[in-house]
Amino acid sequence: MDSSPTPAHIALAQGHAAPQHGPRPLPLFLNILWRETQSDPDLRRRAFAGLRKYQEAIRPPAPPQPRCIASAGPARLLGYGAANDGFPVIFIPSLINPPQVLDLSESRSLLRHMAAAGHDAYLVDWGTPGPADAMLGLDGHITRRLLPMLSALPRPPILVGYCLGGTLALGAAALRDFPAVATIAAPWHFDAFPTPDLDLIAGLWRGAAPMCERTGYVPMEILQSGFWAMDPARTIVKYAAFADVDPGSDAERAFLSVEDWANGGAPLTFAAGRDLFDRLYAANMTGNGEWRIGDTLVDPSSLTCPTLSIVSTSDRIVPAAAGPHLREERRFSLGHVGMVVGGRAREMLWEPLSLWLSSHGG
Repeated sequence: MDSSPTPAHIALAQGHAAPQHGPRPLPLFLNILWRETQSDPDLRRRAFAGLRKYQEAIRPPAPPQPRCIASAGPARLLGYGAANDGFPVIFIPSLINPPQVLDLSESRSLLRHMAAAGHDAYLVDWGTPGPADAMLGLDGHITRRLLPMLSALPRPPILVGYCLGGTLALGAAALRDFPAVATIAAPWHFDAFPTPDLDLIAGLWRGAAPMCERTGYVPMEILQSGFWAMDPARTIVKYAAFADVDPGSDAERAFLSVEDWANGGAPLTFAAGRDLFDRLYAANMTGNGEWRIGDTLVDPSSLTCPTLSIVSTSDRIVPAAAGPHLREERRFSLGHVGMVVGGRAREMLWEPLSLWLSSHGG
């Protein structure tokens, strides 16, 4: 029996009211949905209903845009807090998906919480790479994007990196002195990832690398398909659950914000993708102590400033064991995204992190 979705189902999923909203890549999502619900017609019906509801829902207004403090190429440094006598605090997101996960909405914003707590907080927006950026690797994002923007600040900042942004923060700290560095769900020891996930990622990159090299980009859809493949059942179940969420509720607004973020984002440069997949995931250069930026070896244990690694024992994207070994470590049990935007994020992450930053001059 053919398990592919029919044209009618594709048309239903694409809808008409808001065709720009939908999982990317949509055909792959539909194939996953069809496959995961073959033995459960009710789950299939609810998943399609949730998908249609997601596509047609009215989006809440975006929070006010912060001011741009500095730029380097397409990257921008966005200011949230008022300058004070403490060290500025720079939040560095991953290169994958937009930076808005750290400023998702008025009520779910790590950056706005930090500004309200008195920190002089800033967010890095990596922007969209241009054709000339194809060979800008992870090191170039540090040396040609991040560090030039930080030079515009009146004093050295504390760095806080989320996900791959934490890896980049440690790279930056190897090149320049900073008052303190904290990472949140940052991958470092790539040999700690489950073997099936590493095999999946390796296969995905083998298939995509030739096309990515020709175009100079790694499209977001390729990365998204890898995330879905790690847990396809959860990918579908959450849409089925969304079908029952009350319209206009906080739960609906949260789902829309998170899914719009997860389905958005600029591509990676080809060189950054090659670094990520070949040198980190495959070769574990960071975990093996072999990652260099120019002539500088990136060794977190050699940093003399205070350092903090925040990891989650229930993180499906970056396992806790994959985090860097820093001077301090804090563990809890929240999802990779939930730890920064979920209902318990304020209690478990925002407030403790704010206290840690204050204790180190932030």
